[in-house]
Amino acid sequence: EALVAAVPQLATLARINVEQVAKLGSQDMTEAVWRKLAARVQAAVDDPALTGVVITHGTDTMEETAYFLNLVVRSDKPVVLVGAMRPATAMSADGPMNLFNAIAVATATAARGRGVLVVANDEIHFAREVAKTNTTQLGTFASGQRGLAGLVNSGRPHFYAPPVRRHTAASEFSSASAPSGTGVPPVVGTGLTRRKPALFPRLPRVDLIFAHAGMDRALIDAAVTAGARGLVIAGVGDGNLGAPALAACAAAAKKGVAIVRASRTGGGVVERNIEIDDDRLGFIAADELNPQKARVLLMLGLTRTRDPRTLQDMFFTY
Repeated sequence: EALVAAVPQLATLARINVEQVAKLGSQDMTEAVWRKLAARVQAAVDDPALTGVVITHGTDTMEETAYFLNLVVRSDKPVVLVGAMRPATAMSADGPMNLFNAIAVATATAARGRGVLVVANDEIHFAREVAKTNTTQLGTFASGQRGLAGLVNSGRPHFYAPPVRRHTAASEFSSASAPSGTGVPPVVGTGLTRRKPALFPRLPRVDLIFAHAGMDRALIDAAVTAGARGLVIAGVGDGNLGAPALAACAAAAKKGVAIVRASRTGGGVVERNIEIDDDRLGFIAADELNPQKARVLLMLGLTRTRDPRTLQDMFFTY
């Protein structure tokens, strides 16, 4: 509520209700909080009195939370995540304008059906594409090779492209009921509604391991021993692995552990069967997803199946 009160111009955009779902630094984000947040967001978008939802979130793990919600919230109403790179006490804090723009996006008719969005630095990003790319700069969020969803100019959102993969209302990962009501007056919240929603099922353990020169099998074996049902390997180049790590992943796959090859490069597509025989080894290629988002999708995928071919189809779909 203090955030909203600090930006009186928000009253020109919408009637705003506020709820605190969790209070933590985003570096402390957990799957349990994701589940709680998803339930609150679903309850909010199911409320016919609400036009959209804005979630204030630390920037460190915002892209992961956004992508998780993009896959589990069933609605075409706008869900927008927003944060700030500078503290409120800074000489030129970015939080107030980011929040203003986020609410402008969440109340825009053109934002419907575009999935979960991230708004920062006058830019609109799709949850699937966005990544934090700099430790301190205001323009830390970027959307790689697919580019921005749009821009906000003088409080007016402008969208440039539709999302390219399935999300929200078309996702198979949400069992929530479809939202009721359309065309309602602008009311935006940050978690909203008082009725108790159902939690998303618990997520299986999936570990993320970065490859490097001289990598052995120790971390991979340790993750399997610790009970990981899936591993995302942020491989070198096109998701490649040295011989010891590759052998460890192959052994894990034979035990039923799902292995996803992603790339540590920060961009590009990880293709199947280029330098590594994914078909023979039973591996999954991350396609365009960065390692941290590949982990999110693999956790959700493992709630449905352990078949590598079906999981691979999910990576080509979402």
